[in-house]
Amino acid sequence: MGAPSALPLLLLFACCWAPGAANLSQDGYWQEQDLELGTLAPLDEAISSTVWSSPDMLASQDSQPWTSDETVVAGGTVVLKCQVKDHEDSSLQWSNPAQQTLYFGEKRALRDNRIQLVKSTPHELSISISNVALADEGEYTCSIFTMPVRTAKSLVTVLGIPQKPVISGYKSSLREKETTTLNCQSSGSKPAAQLTWRKGDQDLHGEPTRIQEDPNGKTFTVSSSVTFQVTREDDGADIICSVNHESLKGADRSTSQRIEVLYTPTAEIRPDPPKPREGQKLLLHCEGRGNPVPQQYLWEKEGSVPPLKMTQESALIFPFLNKSDSGTYGCTATSNMGSYKAYYILNVHDPSPVPSSSSTYHAIIGGIVAFIVFLLLILLIFLGHYLIRHKGTYLTHEAKGSDDAPDADTAIINAEGGQSGGDDKKEYFI
Repeated sequence: MGAPSALPLLLLFACCWAPGAANLSQDGYWQEQDLELGTLAPLDEAISSTVWSSPDMLASQDSQPWTSDETVVAGGTVVLKCQVKDHEDSSLQWSNPAQQTLYFGEKRALRDNRIQLVKSTPHELSISISNVALADEGEYTCSIFTMPVRTAKSLVTVLGIPQKPVISGYKSSLREKETTTLNCQSSGSKPAAQLTWRKGDQDLHGEPTRIQEDPNGKTFTVSSSVTFQVTREDDGADIICSVNHESLKGADRSTSQRIEVLYTPTAEIRPDPPKPREGQKLLLHCEGRGNPVPQQYLWEKEGSVPPLKMTQESALIFPFLNKSDSGTYGCTATSNMGSYKAYYILNVHDPSPVPSSSSTYHAIIGGIVAFIVFLLLILLIFLGHYLIRHKGTYLTHEAKGSDDAPDADTAIINAEGGQSGGDDKKEYFI
């Protein structure tokens, strides 16, 4: 008899004579209990003597298995782990959402090569499922067959990977200041992905992502659009649509569309050489830019009729500059998108003096001679210094020798005919 019918039976046995009554055993099953005839059990006494408990309340916490929820990307591998502290001599079992047994202990129950045993002990049963599909999503059950049977649930969530987005709505080329709308779409995401737009490194504010469920009832198709006005700076720019989803784990999944913008040309005149002088050759380059690139150039000089030159070449050539070539020159660059005229004021400078080859040769010779003279002067200075030092040493030795004895070529002649001691003596040095 189930738990909801226990209270009416309790009241019935408490109010009436009965040969017996029902009571719960420790294992949660009803058992009969004899009552003494001729006695009436009080109501409160009957209630206190009858105990109702669910199997979960009677189960030991140590025998309750536990597991965890898992999230896996479609095509990946998920590991389901079930553990129990007190196995009570029973084995653990894994079942799929359809309640099909996958593993009972270490024994395979379902023939699916994607499902493999990872670990089997009395306290743990772990299995892996490879190449996970969206159909594998659901609640998996770990059971242990004690009395009563105890279970734990593991919710497996499978993420659907979004496909690479596709951009549509672009036509071959756009004109400057034209407004265009591009569309982006990606399928197969679960849960629904989000789309964002960029132009190069600059974010574009597109419409909110639209979500539509795919026919399989599990994945979603998302789409978005962006509208913007193009400028000439957008020529060659990449418009990027990116899909953001947790299954990508930060990896970039995007597609780009390069756009072409047609715009009127511009031009600039550049002289070569930058400072032209009389007698030199001069080229004036008319550098045209645009999409398409200018195909025709018209050169004019103010005050001069007719135009100087009309050509597909962008340079105006002066083979030999004269003062009379000075003036204001104009270049008109033309394409099928329009034309643009640039100006340049030419001032022809006086010719610069050019040193002759003979003067250069003489300057080189003079430099060499000056260097040689400098070396000779240095040599003479060192030689003179050397001679002065050695001459001083020689004179010192001569002075020391004359102090000890008179020179052999020296004589003293007395003017008085050899008288000694006189005051009028003369010395002659021969």
